[in-house]
Amino acid sequence: MKESTIELQKKVKKCLDKERYRHTLGVAYTASALAMRYGEDSEKAFVAGLLHDCAKCIPNDEKYELCREYGIELSKSELEIPSLVHAKLGAYLARNRYGIEDEDIIASVRTHTTGEPGMSLLQKIIFSADYIEPNRSEAPDLFEVRKEVFDDIDRGVYRILSDTLKYLDRKGGKIDPMTQKTYEYYKDLRRE
Repeated sequence: MKESTIELQKKVKKCLDKERYRHTLGVAYTASALAMRYGEDSEKAFVAGLLHDCAKCIPNDEKYELCREYGIELSKSELEIPSLVHAKLGAYLARNRYGIEDEDIIASVRTHTTGEPGMSLLQKIIFSADYIEPNRSEAPDLFEVRKEVFDDIDRGVYRILSDTLKYLDRKGGKIDPMTQKTYEYYKDLRRE
């Protein structure tokens, strides 16, 4: 690991609680492994994994306040579903607090929760790593999902989206339109 990545890791650790940091390391290492599997820059994937939840432990009211202060536009669903806000705020912090200039890393932080149609390889890696990292255990059929992600990243992304929508539907949770749109995109991609 580069010295700058080690320093970044120390900074991120200070902003997260113990469990979130454990998850973050799981995502960073899983992302690095996926990057090696698919020919992406593993250091870049590790950094994106480190930063994906950098705003997660900020209290919700403070997240909204920071978004107003920084001029971060939030969608209707982000205003209604506080758990979505950390992705856009995290992308802002990646650039402005952690000094990240790589647009693909910033996009990966921004889209790691809902995804978006036509994601880059790094975006798909971070989106998937967040779901399948080794510390996760609550998702159904996680062994199969992990295998799918390593076999075919697009099929894995589709499976994660499908399982997420089923879970939210079962629990009566609100579904972000971007998640639905991303699901439809990867569903159509599978048909081609």
